[in-house]
Amino acid sequence: GVPHALAPPRSVSGGAASRTTASTHTALQPPPPPPHSTEMAATFVRNPGAPLDLAWVERVHVNLPAVKRRAETLKTRRSVKMDWQAAWLLRAVTLTDLTTLAGDDTESNVQRLCFKARSPVQQDLVKALGVENKHVQVGAVCVYPSRVAEAVRFLEGSGIPVASVAAGFPAGQTSMEQRLAEIHMAVEAGAKEIDIVITRPHVLNGNWQALYEETKQMREACGEAKLKTILATGECGTLTNVYKASLVCMMAGADTIKTSTGKEGVNATFEVALTMVRAIRDYHERTGYKVGFKPAGGIRQAKDALVWLALMKEELGDEWTHPNLFRLGASALLIDIERQLYHHVTGRYAAAHQMPMS
Repeated sequence: GVPHALAPPRSVSGGAASRTTASTHTALQPPPPPPHSTEMAATFVRNPGAPLDLAWVERVHVNLPAVKRRAETLKTRRSVKMDWQAAWLLRAVTLTDLTTLAGDDTESNVQRLCFKARSPVQQDLVKALGVENKHVQVGAVCVYPSRVAEAVRFLEGSGIPVASVAAGFPAGQTSMEQRLAEIHMAVEAGAKEIDIVITRPHVLNGNWQALYEETKQMREACGEAKLKTILATGECGTLTNVYKASLVCMMAGADTIKTSTGKEGVNATFEVALTMVRAIRDYHERTGYKVGFKPAGGIRQAKDALVWLALMKEELGDEWTHPNLFRLGASALLIDIERQLYHHVTGRYAAAHQMPMS
């Protein structure tokens, strides 16, 4: 079986030096297997937010050439092979927010998605990998507010949270009253996580006070549900704006900051990711609170999932390779991960149609 299958190894090679990579050369001793995700969730401390510090925000400047150089190294300076690769891919499954956000979503679509969420990897592969006792499930199922109650019903007893987009997704161009009502609707239906969209004009106009106040209101509307703020980075103009918006949303109490809706022309890129995770690190160092990260849109290949995990490990540390602090907004990704695991077990690749995606 895969040793400590859900624990990413310390044998990531290459990448820029950081405080989280000092132990990467002690790779022969893998870390202990992590507790089940529900145990981690019980100990997770939410970000309470902080007063808006405009002086901090205005001091921000992102060095674009340096960000590009660092991003270019991400795919070329590390490799994870064989059993370790299978372990990382299994971890990526547990980080996936399995999503359906289509105009033709029906109850049967949601039911199939929830079935796949409960058993995201074919059981013969799970047994061959020796991870039957690891409870391999996805991080969450994400749907529109009108489908939350159905998802909650189909996931009953699984421990998998239901996430809902809200607040005028994807454009965020509805009134604040409507946006808050949508959040309340999703929470009352049973959503445990709310993915809201920010008002991009506030970012483009540098109106950080308005962005802070809006996000704070949406955090309050979420109650006990976790708040993920979608920056729609492809519409924020510059990486400096992305960094500033990340800081403001965290000050307003966001539990997770997310790159994209998946509907923009540009979605999750490594340049954007580096900018956002450095903001998370900055916020954590100053306040002591940990904020999660979720890239979304365009993540389709298993090898990309490995790079995203390496990025989080190198920039933020092992804690940010668990579902409470890191998610992948993707559905098509799961098919390719299953194909790679199939190849790991059998030595040959399966056709996509042999890996049914609900």
